[in-house]
Amino acid sequence: MVAVGGNQYSVPDTTRRRIVEVQNHPAEVRIFEDGQLIASHPVLEGKNQRRVDPSHRKPVPAARRMAPAPSSPIDAPIARRPLAFSEAVGRRLANAQEGRS
Repeated sequence: MVAVGGNQYSVPDTTRRRIVEVQNHPAEVRIFEDGQLIASHPVLEGKNQRRVDPSHRKPVPAARRMAPAPSSPIDAPIARRPLAFSEAVGRRLANAQEGRS
């Protein structure tokens, strides 16, 4: 992605260099690599927007597309327990700390 005027514009995944030339015209953003035009986008109005040309992205291999996302403990459901359970855990932890002192 290339940032221009507070917005981001895509470049092809095959872009070899990290430094590109950007020409910001009134209606179009043009991006060059080694003097060759590699991308052009209509100028986005406003700020904090992104324009991604789908042809700039490599297709995701079928094996990765069909694989389910790995489960994460963060996504696990939260067990609901009565407040008395939390109070009992707190008392037990407090007693354990007193025994160490």
